[in-house]
Amino acid sequence: MTTTVVIGGNFAGMTAALEIKRKGNKNHKVIVIDKSPLFLFIPSLIWVPFGRRQVKDISFKKDEIFWKKGVEFVQTEALSVDPDNNIVKTMKGDFTYDHLVIATGPKVDYEVAPGVKEHAHYIGTPKSAIKTKKALEEFMKNPGPVVIGATQNAGCMGAAYEFLFNIEKWLREKKIRKKVDLYWITPETYLGHFGIDGMPGGETMLKSFMKMFNIQYRTEVGVVEVTEDSVTLTSGEVLPSSFTMLMPPFVGVDFVVNSPVLNPTNNGYLQVGEDYRHLDWPNVWAAGIAVQVDLPFKPGKVPFSGPKTGYPSDETGKIVAENITRVVKCRSKLRKKAWGKIPGICVMDAGKKEVIIVSDRLFKPRNFAIMIPNVFYDFSKVLFEKYFLWKTRNGYSQLP
Repeated sequence: MTTTVVIGGNFAGMTAALEIKRKGNKNHKVIVIDKSPLFLFIPSLIWVPFGRRQVKDISFKKDEIFWKKGVEFVQTEALSVDPDNNIVKTMKGDFTYDHLVIATGPKVDYEVAPGVKEHAHYIGTPKSAIKTKKALEEFMKNPGPVVIGATQNAGCMGAAYEFLFNIEKWLREKKIRKKVDLYWITPETYLGHFGIDGMPGGETMLKSFMKMFNIQYRTEVGVVEVTEDSVTLTSGEVLPSSFTMLMPPFVGVDFVVNSPVLNPTNNGYLQVGEDYRHLDWPNVWAAGIAVQVDLPFKPGKVPFSGPKTGYPSDETGKIVAENITRVVKCRSKLRKKAWGKIPGICVMDAGKKEVIIVSDRLFKPRNFAIMIPNVFYDFSKVLFEKYFLWKTRNGYSQLP
């Protein structure tokens, strides 16, 4: 029997594990190692600070799903890997494998600039989203300037844009919008770059949003320092701020960094081929955020990264599962699809409005790319959330 150990159990990890077991059936043992007992639909965390969602609405325990599908789940922290001997070291002992899938989420680099950790809020984890909600409740008692955006080297600009438009809507609902100067800061060379070199009409659309909602914006800026009441930019400008939310950069998790034999990049990600197989270890694979993605464009004066969203993570999990199944069956031809060639499919929430983003490839050159605004309601965003949660709760990993 072949044994595959999967490190990480969210978008990429859960998909890879369930697909490997589905395709391998009784001839394949799959073990998932993850320190979190919950599957979390991360895109909906932007709604938690505004009370539109609670964490319990967008998360559920994953052990029962794995058990029903014949996958073993071990709730613990993976510490390092010894690929010479095919051993994963964890807080609950060692696990041996025939194949290893590294599908870990990110580690947030709060040290990107002084004061980011202490004075800027972040909405990428349940704990931080709840903390942000409490901070907004306090802010409402004494409103002032607000700074929202992304720091240098950040890649998740989309979530920051979503938070920006949601807080603008929230300020109007609380009838304090006129008391607030709202600023958007980004390392992007232009509005709507998103780390994918933009979409047709994207910059024009976002400029019109900024004008319509009276949002002041700064592009090609990084963060020098954040204090309790200000944000200093690399341009030298100091913005006053009574509430700050920033998306810092993501880096590789400790498990990868603590396994130097895997030869991670400077930011802690893994170099893999278009089949997501490790370049040095043929029985080690990576999916989702753990993958090193090289950008096909040059950032401007301030560096930033590309996005690693749920759809490419889910797709790379499926590619890894298919390729492991082929290797086990002694088939030499593997499925290949570079990260940038995966279709771009995203629904950007804009404060109970939305922008549907679709392209045949994430990175240029593209044959098809479109941004469709829906100014009436974020129906598609809500529908996608409901669909993905239903799909995952039932273990239907084979569905798109």
